[in-house]
Formats: sequence, structure tokens, C-alpha cells
Amino acid sequence: MLYGFYQLIFRNWRARRHRWFLDTIRPGPGCSMVDVGGYWWNWQGKARDFGRILCVNPVDVGDGSNSGEANVRQERGDGCALGFPDASFDIAFSNSVIEHVGSAEQQAAFAREVRRIGRRVWVQTPALECPFEPHLLAFGLHWIPGRLGHLARKYLSPAAWVHGPDSETMREILEGTRLLSRREFETLFPDCRILTERLWWVLPKGYIAIRDGDLEAGDGGHGR
Repeated sequence: MLYGFYQLIFRNWRARRHRWFLDTIRPGPGCSMVDVGGYWWNWQGKARDFGRILCVNPVDVGDGSNSGEANVRQERGDGCALGFPDASFDIAFSNSVIEHVGSAEQQAAFAREVRRIGRRVWVQTPALECPFEPHLLAFGLHWIPGRLGHLARKYLSPAAWVHGPDSETMREILEGTRLLSRREFETLFPDCRILTERLWWVLPKGYIAIRDGDLEAGDGGHGR
């Protein structure tokens, strides 16, 4: 029940974030966009706002030709070492991916690549400072350090109850997720404006790095 409720809330958050993205980045029917770490199915019914969309992910999920969207394609690639020329896309987009690419060094490489290939940038990640950890579906467990924290996340989190503490899904959550603080995120995107998504209009829920020449500098926190 908890997992189903969260999925419902998550879809609502994601829909709001997409509207925020469109309002802020203002894509047009002739623009090109790369979704680094994304999948073609996330753009079904949304591709009309773009000229072309290329989704790049290390997981092989086909080329996207069955998406029903003629301007959406998928290819395999490493977001930390992309083979595209500088500024080869109008928009470089990434949603809830950078926290999954590995170490701090790999996250820095990912951020450099996204900033390099996109003239405009939109990168979102959950906030380390948020009390609710969306992968664990738990409050505060991600703040417990060391071995005790690992055991608490593995056996006491709702995600462990849903998937099983020894499941592959839980292994990926425990070993493949590194949340970023606002300070770390700002360091990774020095030429971007950092916006704050907020939970209940107060708590930081996520951060978004935006590079758009029409935006003014400063924090534009939203109650999202």
C-alpha cells in the first residue's frame, strides 16, 4: 500500500516538474535534446514539444523505434564519457540520474559531459538534505553513517520490505545511490542556476541545475 501511494505521489511530482521544465527551458519544435540516462518511454506523448530527442543510457532497451514518436530515439552510451561534440544539442536533460552513476569522481565526469554537450542544461537530483529518501521510501535512514546505517537501510526501510533485503533491487539502491548535498551539486554545476524543489513548501526535496542565458542568477526555490 505504501509503495503504491508513493508511486501515485511520484507521478504527480514528475508531471509538475515536467511543466516546470517546459516553462523554464522553453523548447521549440525545431530544437534538439539529449536525455542523458533516460529512456524513450518517458517522452511518449511529450515529444511534440521538440524537434528531436535522443535518449542515452548504458542499458540496452532498444532504439525507441516502437515508441510511437518519430522524433525519439534511444542509443547505448556512458553518461560519464559521451562521444558527442561540444554544444551538439540545444538542450542537455537528465532527471534523477546523477545520483546513480557511481563515485564522486564519476558524478563530476557526468556533470562535465552534460554541461559540455548541451547549450542549455536541465539536471535534477534528489536532495541529500531531504528527510524522506525516495529510493528507500524512508525517513532519515540515509543519514545514519557507517555499518549501522547500512544495516538499517537494508532491513528496516520500506523498500526492503517491498523488494526484499537481499534482492537485486535493494543491492542497487544500497550500493548504487549517492545523494548529493546542495553544496556538492553547486560545485558540479558552477555555470548553472540551482533551483530547489521543496516538500511541503519548506523542506528541500530536490535540486535542479539550469543553464539558460535568459535566466537571472539566484535561487528560485519552488514548493514542488
